[in-house]
Amino acid sequence: MQTINEIQDEIIEDFQVFDDWMDKYQVLIDMGSSLESLPEEDKNQDNLIDGCQSRVWIAAEMKDGKMQLRADSDALIVKGLVALLLKVLNNQDPKEVANADLYFIDKIGFTEHLSPTRSNGLLSMIKQIKYYAVAFAG
Repeated sequence: MQTINEIQDEIIEDFQVFDDWMDKYQVLIDMGSSLESLPEEDKNQDNLIDGCQSRVWIAAEMKDGKMQLRADSDALIVKGLVALLLKVLNNQDPKEVANADLYFIDKIGFTEHLSPTRSNGLLSMIKQIKYYAVAFAG
């Protein structure tokens, strides 16, 4: 089982291969495309993330002491961003998720290259996942 930081370091390495931001966006879109769609019953008001321009749903539950996250979005790049977050935080201990420093976002350059609305949406997604983590950690 990889730690959150090991997964972040891997993602940073994967993205360093690309100099062009169009290529990085394509990787995000591909990641989003490979994300399993959320069942319709999970696309409800409780799982809808406030603060996102596009619609994003994140559902969470505990299983065997680990957080299980599922998510979906109606926008390709945003779905890729949420897929990245799931890659890092899914199936982790909720205490570790709650305390995680998600440095990969800055290291890849998303902070400078995402539109303000997408950046706000990304922060809202992280906030919601950490909210779930704190609730599960009890």
